[in-house]
Amino acid sequence: MSQTLIAGANAPLPTDNISVRIMSNAPIDCAAYRLAATGQVRGDGDMIFYGQTRSDDGSVSFRGHDSDGFFDINLPAQPAAIEKIALAFSNDKPLSHIGDVDIQVFVGNQQLLTATLPAAGRDEKAIILAECYRRQGAWKFRFIAQGFNGGLKPLSEHFGVEIADDAPSQAAQNQNSAPTPPPIPSAAPSSVNLNKISLTKSQSSINLKKRDNFGKIAVNLNWNQQGDTGNQNSSPAPKRGLLSDLFSQHQSKGQNIDLDVGAMVHLANGEKTLIQALGDRFGQLNAPPYVCLRADDRTGQNKTGEWLDINGAEWANIKEVFIFAFIYQGVPNWAKTDGVVTIDVPEQPPIETRLTEGAGNMPMCAIARLVNQNGSINVERINRYFSGHQEMDKAFGWGFQWKRGRK
Repeated sequence: MSQTLIAGANAPLPTDNISVRIMSNAPIDCAAYRLAATGQVRGDGDMIFYGQTRSDDGSVSFRGHDSDGFFDINLPAQPAAIEKIALAFSNDKPLSHIGDVDIQVFVGNQQLLTATLPAAGRDEKAIILAECYRRQGAWKFRFIAQGFNGGLKPLSEHFGVEIADDAPSQAAQNQNSAPTPPPIPSAAPSSVNLNKISLTKSQSSINLKKRDNFGKIAVNLNWNQQGDTGNQNSSPAPKRGLLSDLFSQHQSKGQNIDLDVGAMVHLANGEKTLIQALGDRFGQLNAPPYVCLRADDRTGQNKTGEWLDINGAEWANIKEVFIFAFIYQGVPNWAKTDGVVTIDVPEQPPIETRLTEGAGNMPMCAIARLVNQNGSINVERINRYFSGHQEMDKAFGWGFQWKRGRK
């Protein structure tokens, strides 16, 4: 049975030949870009599209037609320098006029993954659909759904592909003189950077310029829910409830890893609010504190992870959103969770940070904070680990009163 992904979610890929099918109700121009660590192609041979249906080494190719096409990707044959293979499409009409776009990933005749890009309310003319990317020596697939205005040319130039200008007009072609070379475009920088932004120790923050309305900001916590906890065919043990009992050395190896995401919210009027599933503190989006959990996954089996939404239309009323996560069930080994937090702000590249540095038995991670700086959003990576809520609170001076809780 295939796995369904939503935007921001990822899944492992076999190191094999795969096919990615892209289907739409109207013709679209699909393209694939093999990207080095710089986030750009090494040359024109790393771009695959309707005018060049094979990469220079033939390990990525396109077949089919413009409303039902396949990218055939030989993952084992990819050069060591290739870190990602981005899959995108463009059109001269916005996505809302085209309709939903479906993606399927196959190995042979077996369908592994599926995803749907909804068209409603999407006015972008170019979309980065998904990417195949390397992670710790293996390949993964992420459904991105990141859009921006523009067609194939600016999309390709973003990835470092040089695209020739349009051909001269018919009147110019009829002239006897040699065609005039196309003008050199100005070097004005792009106002939108489509590269995913990874916050690290060396690049720990980014500022998003002030806007009247940032829209709905989605924070996703996703992880490898099986980890290296032994027999993955065994049924997950039920959640045990009391935080003080979670990390007993006698835990069953068959338990899945379950992470919970939460937030501490400081409003502009001075009020402070805690958002987390423990204690049923889910918050609300359209009234204070303007932050909420989408749902409480009490099973720990939601393949898209945990979601936290922030009402960016009310950003002027928010002083800070402090995002944290804790291992509610399973051995507290952050490296084995392969955890990643992605912050999606409309019309901005996704911002991610990885939760792989925790050591020992520290189940609590202070991930990041979004700070209102005169109307802008300053996203700051924290990635510090603690033994529990109270210790984390004390380190950052929030001043909540903590007690044991259950789901």
